[in-house]
Amino acid sequence: MKDHKKRLKALFIELVKLQRHVIASDLKLLVIVEGRDAAGKDGTIKRITKHLSPRETIVVALGKPSDVQLREWYFQRYTSHLPISGQFVLFNRSWYNRAGVEKVMGFCSEKEYELFFNEVELFERMLADSGFIILKYYLDISKEEQESRLEDRRTDKLKQWKISPIDQQAIKYWQDYSDARNKMLERTSFLTTPWFVVSADHKKHTRNALITHLLSQIDYEDKDQELLSFDDGLVYSATAVDANDRLF
Repeated sequence: MKDHKKRLKALFIELVKLQRHVIASDLKLLVIVEGRDAAGKDGTIKRITKHLSPRETIVVALGKPSDVQLREWYFQRYTSHLPISGQFVLFNRSWYNRAGVEKVMGFCSEKEYELFFNEVELFERMLADSGFIILKYYLDISKEEQESRLEDRRTDKLKQWKISPIDQQAIKYWQDYSDARNKMLERTSFLTTPWFVVSADHKKHTRNALITHLLSQIDYEDKDQELLSFDDGLVYSATAVDANDRLF
Protein backbone atom coordinates (compact mmCIF):
# COMPACT_ATOMS: atom_id res chain seq x y z
CA MET A 1 0.00 0.00 0.00
CA LYS A 2 2.80 2.42 0.90
CA ASP A 3 4.63 1.70 -2.35
CA HIS A 4 1.42 2.30 -4.33
CA LYS A 5 0.76 5.65 -2.64
CA LYS A 6 4.39 6.71 -3.02
CA ARG A 7 4.38 5.89 -6.71
CA LEU A 8 1.03 7.59 -7.26
CA LYS A 9 2.24 10.78 -5.61
CA ALA A 10 5.33 10.75 -7.82
CA LEU A 11 3.11 10.34 -10.88
CA PHE A 12 0.93 13.26 -9.74
CA ILE A 13 4.08 15.41 -9.60
CA GLU A 14 4.97 14.34 -13.14
CA LEU A 15 1.47 15.26 -14.34
CA VAL A 16 1.91 18.73 -12.88
CA LYS A 17 5.22 19.03 -14.74
CA LEU A 18 3.48 17.93 -17.92
CA GLN A 19 0.75 20.49 -17.50
CA ARG A 20 3.27 23.28 -16.96
CA HIS A 21 4.87 22.23 -20.23
CA VAL A 22 1.51 22.11 -22.05
CA ILE A 23 0.73 25.64 -20.88
CA ALA A 24 4.19 27.08 -21.52
CA SER A 25 4.45 25.50 -24.97
CA ASP A 26 0.85 26.21 -26.03
CA LEU A 27 0.24 22.53 -26.69
CA LYS A 28 -3.20 21.11 -27.42
CA LEU A 29 -3.35 17.80 -25.57
CA LEU A 30 -6.34 15.49 -26.06
CA VAL A 31 -6.73 12.17 -24.26
CA ILE A 32 -9.59 9.85 -25.21
CA VAL A 33 -10.67 7.22 -22.68
CA GLU A 34 -13.02 4.49 -23.90
CA GLY A 35 -14.16 1.14 -22.52
CA ARG A 36 -17.16 -0.93 -21.55
CA ASP A 37 -19.61 0.24 -18.89
CA ALA A 38 -17.90 0.07 -15.46
CA ALA A 39 -14.44 -0.24 -17.00
CA GLY A 40 -13.14 2.51 -14.71
CA LYS A 41 -13.13 5.53 -17.02
CA ASP A 42 -14.46 7.96 -14.38
CA GLY A 43 -12.01 6.91 -11.68
CA THR A 44 -9.03 6.92 -14.00
CA ILE A 45 -9.79 10.41 -15.29
CA LYS A 46 -10.33 11.67 -11.74
CA ARG A 47 -6.85 10.43 -10.80
CA ILE A 48 -5.28 12.12 -13.80
CA THR A 49 -6.90 15.49 -13.08
CA LYS A 50 -6.76 15.41 -9.27
CA HIS A 51 -3.90 17.90 -8.86
CA LEU A 52 -4.10 19.73 -12.17
CA SER A 53 -5.32 23.28 -12.78
CA PRO A 54 -9.08 23.25 -13.41
CA ARG A 55 -8.74 26.21 -15.75
CA GLU A 56 -6.46 24.37 -18.16
CA THR A 57 -7.79 20.84 -17.57
CA ILE A 58 -11.21 20.01 -18.98
CA VAL A 59 -13.13 16.74 -18.77
CA VAL A 60 -15.71 16.22 -21.51
CA ALA A 61 -18.47 13.67 -20.90
CA LEU A 62 -21.25 14.40 -23.34
CA GLY A 63 -24.77 13.11 -22.84
CA LYS A 64 -27.34 11.96 -25.34
CA PRO A 65 -27.31 14.19 -28.44
CA SER A 66 -30.18 16.64 -28.85
CA ASP A 67 -32.58 16.57 -31.80
CA VAL A 68 -30.60 19.39 -33.39
CA GLN A 69 -27.28 17.58 -32.86
CA LEU A 70 -28.70 14.47 -34.50
CA ARG A 71 -29.10 16.56 -37.66
CA GLU A 72 -25.52 17.89 -37.57
CA TRP A 73 -22.40 16.39 -39.08
CA TYR A 74 -21.56 13.60 -36.63
CA PHE A 75 -18.25 15.09 -35.42
CA GLN A 76 -19.64 18.61 -35.11
CA ARG A 77 -20.71 18.47 -31.47
CA TYR A 78 -17.25 17.26 -30.45
CA THR A 79 -15.26 19.98 -32.20
CA SER A 80 -16.33 22.74 -29.81
CA HIS A 81 -14.82 20.74 -26.93
CA LEU A 82 -11.38 20.25 -28.45
CA PRO A 83 -8.47 21.81 -26.53
CA ILE A 84 -7.19 25.25 -27.40
CA SER A 85 -3.50 26.10 -27.01
CA GLY A 86 -2.33 25.43 -23.46
CA GLN A 87 -5.21 23.10 -22.59
CA PHE A 88 -5.38 19.46 -21.57
CA VAL A 89 -8.76 17.93 -22.47
CA LEU A 90 -9.91 14.42 -21.57
CA PHE A 91 -12.86 12.81 -23.32
CA ASN A 92 -14.80 10.34 -21.15
CA ARG A 93 -16.17 8.55 -24.21
CA SER A 94 -15.89 10.36 -27.50
CA TRP A 95 -16.82 10.17 -31.17
CA TYR A 96 -16.04 6.47 -30.80
CA ASN A 97 -19.51 6.03 -29.32
CA ARG A 98 -20.58 5.43 -32.90
CA ALA A 99 -18.27 2.42 -33.18
CA GLY A 100 -19.43 0.99 -29.84
CA VAL A 101 -22.67 1.79 -28.03
CA GLU A 102 -24.44 3.24 -31.06
CA LYS A 103 -23.58 0.25 -33.21
CA VAL A 104 -24.50 -2.39 -30.62
CA MET A 105 -27.71 -0.73 -29.42
CA GLY A 106 -28.91 0.21 -32.89
CA PHE A 107 -28.69 3.97 -32.32
CA CYS A 108 -27.17 4.50 -35.76
CA SER A 109 -27.80 2.99 -39.18
CA GLU A 110 -25.37 0.69 -40.94
CA LYS A 111 -24.73 3.48 -43.44
CA GLU A 112 -23.88 5.93 -40.62
CA TYR A 113 -21.65 3.31 -39.01
CA GLU A 114 -19.63 2.73 -42.16
CA LEU A 115 -19.48 6.47 -42.90
CA PHE A 116 -17.90 6.94 -39.48
CA PHE A 117 -15.00 4.67 -40.41
CA ASN A 118 -14.57 6.51 -43.70
CA GLU A 119 -14.38 9.89 -41.95
CA VAL A 120 -12.65 9.31 -38.62
CA GLU A 121 -9.14 8.77 -40.00
CA LEU A 122 -9.37 11.99 -42.01
CA PHE A 123 -10.78 13.84 -39.00
CA GLU A 124 -8.01 12.70 -36.65
CA ARG A 125 -5.29 13.23 -39.24
CA MET A 126 -6.53 16.78 -39.73
CA LEU A 127 -6.33 17.36 -35.96
CA ALA A 128 -2.86 15.83 -35.72
CA ASP A 129 -1.64 17.90 -38.68
CA SER A 130 -3.02 20.99 -36.93
CA GLY A 131 -0.86 20.33 -33.88
CA PHE A 132 -3.17 18.36 -31.60
CA ILE A 133 -1.52 15.64 -29.51
CA ILE A 134 -4.04 12.79 -29.38
CA LEU A 135 -3.74 9.73 -27.13
CA LYS A 136 -6.43 7.04 -27.27
CA TYR A 137 -6.88 4.50 -24.47
CA TYR A 138 -9.32 1.57 -24.31
CA LEU A 139 -9.87 0.16 -20.79
CA ASP A 140 -10.43 -3.58 -21.09
CA ILE A 141 -12.17 -5.55 -18.31
CA SER A 142 -13.34 -9.13 -17.99
CA LYS A 143 -17.01 -10.14 -18.02
CA GLU A 144 -16.79 -11.27 -14.40
CA GLU A 145 -15.30 -7.95 -13.29
CA GLN A 146 -17.93 -5.98 -15.17
CA GLU A 147 -20.72 -7.99 -13.55
CA SER A 148 -19.21 -7.35 -10.11
CA ARG A 149 -18.87 -3.60 -10.69
CA LEU A 150 -22.37 -3.22 -12.12
CA GLU A 151 -23.79 -5.04 -9.10
CA ASP A 152 -21.80 -2.71 -6.86
CA ARG A 153 -23.44 0.25 -8.59
CA ARG A 154 -26.86 -1.16 -7.87
CA THR A 155 -26.19 -1.71 -4.17
CA ASP A 156 -23.94 1.26 -3.28
CA LYS A 157 -26.10 4.36 -2.82
CA LEU A 158 -23.10 6.61 -3.49
CA LYS A 159 -22.63 5.09 -6.95
CA GLN A 160 -26.21 4.93 -8.16
CA TRP A 161 -25.82 8.13 -10.18
CA LYS A 162 -23.76 6.00 -12.56
CA ILE A 163 -26.63 3.64 -13.35
CA SER A 164 -28.12 3.99 -16.83
CA PRO A 165 -30.53 1.95 -18.96
CA ILE A 166 -27.54 0.91 -21.09
CA ASP A 167 -25.98 -0.77 -18.02
CA GLN A 168 -28.77 -3.33 -18.01
CA GLN A 169 -27.82 -4.38 -21.53
CA ALA A 170 -24.05 -4.52 -20.97
CA ILE A 171 -23.84 -8.19 -19.98
CA LYS A 172 -26.62 -9.29 -22.34
CA TYR A 173 -24.74 -7.86 -25.31
CA TRP A 174 -21.24 -8.76 -24.09
CA GLN A 175 -20.19 -10.54 -27.28
CA ASP A 176 -21.68 -7.84 -29.51
CA TYR A 177 -19.66 -5.23 -27.63
CA SER A 178 -16.56 -7.41 -27.98
CA ASP A 179 -17.07 -7.72 -31.74
CA ALA A 180 -17.64 -3.96 -32.09
CA ARG A 181 -14.54 -3.21 -29.98
CA ASN A 182 -12.36 -5.52 -32.03
CA LYS A 183 -13.50 -3.93 -35.27
CA MET A 184 -13.01 -0.43 -33.84
CA LEU A 185 -9.46 -1.14 -32.68
CA GLU A 186 -8.59 -2.86 -35.95
CA ARG A 187 -9.98 -0.15 -38.22
CA THR A 188 -9.11 3.00 -36.25
CA SER A 189 -5.66 2.42 -34.78
CA PHE A 190 -3.94 4.82 -37.14
CA LEU A 191 -0.27 5.60 -37.53
CA THR A 192 -0.75 9.17 -36.25
CA THR A 193 -3.39 8.29 -33.62
CA PRO A 194 -2.95 4.67 -32.49
CA TRP A 195 -5.03 2.90 -29.85
CA PHE A 196 -3.52 1.66 -26.59
CA VAL A 197 -5.31 -1.03 -24.60
CA VAL A 198 -5.16 -1.01 -20.80
CA SER A 199 -5.89 -4.20 -18.84
CA ALA A 200 -8.32 -2.77 -16.31
CA ASP A 201 -9.48 -5.49 -13.91
CA HIS A 202 -7.46 -4.00 -11.03
CA LYS A 203 -8.29 -0.32 -10.64
CA LYS A 204 -5.20 0.91 -8.78
CA HIS A 205 -2.76 -0.81 -11.12
CA THR A 206 -4.79 0.33 -14.14
CA ARG A 207 -4.60 3.99 -13.14
CA ASN A 208 -0.90 3.90 -12.40
CA ALA A 209 -0.17 2.11 -15.67
CA LEU A 210 -2.20 4.48 -17.82
CA ILE A 211 -0.74 7.61 -16.20
CA THR A 212 2.78 6.21 -16.58
CA HIS A 213 2.18 5.47 -20.24
CA LEU A 214 0.60 8.86 -20.91
CA LEU A 215 3.56 10.67 -19.36
CA SER A 216 6.03 8.56 -21.33
CA GLN A 217 4.46 9.62 -24.63
CA ILE A 218 5.23 13.34 -24.32
CA ASP A 219 8.53 15.15 -23.84
CA TYR A 220 8.60 17.74 -21.05
CA GLU A 221 11.21 19.38 -18.87
CA ASP A 222 12.68 17.55 -15.85
CA LYS A 223 10.96 14.26 -16.67
CA ASP A 224 11.64 11.47 -14.17
CA GLN A 225 12.82 8.85 -16.66
CA GLU A 226 13.45 6.22 -13.99
CA LEU A 227 9.90 6.49 -12.64
CA LEU A 228 8.41 6.24 -16.11
CA SER A 229 10.62 3.35 -17.21
CA PHE A 230 8.55 0.96 -15.06
CA ASP A 231 6.39 -1.27 -17.24
CA ASP A 232 4.04 -3.82 -15.71
CA GLY A 233 2.69 -4.88 -19.10
CA LEU A 234 -0.83 -3.55 -18.50
CA VAL A 235 -0.71 -1.10 -21.43
CA TYR A 236 -0.07 -2.37 -24.92
CA SER A 237 -0.58 -1.29 -28.49
CA ALA A 238 -3.84 -2.37 -30.11
CA THR A 239 -1.83 -3.33 -33.17
CA ALA A 240 0.32 -5.76 -31.20
CA VAL A 241 0.43 -9.28 -32.60
CA ASP A 242 -1.04 -10.75 -29.42
CA ALA A 243 -3.74 -8.07 -28.92
CA ASN A 244 -6.64 -10.36 -29.81
CA ASP A 245 -5.31 -13.04 -27.48
CA ARG A 246 -5.17 -10.58 -24.57
CA LEU A 247 -8.52 -8.83 -25.04
CA PHE A 248 -11.45 -10.02 -22.94
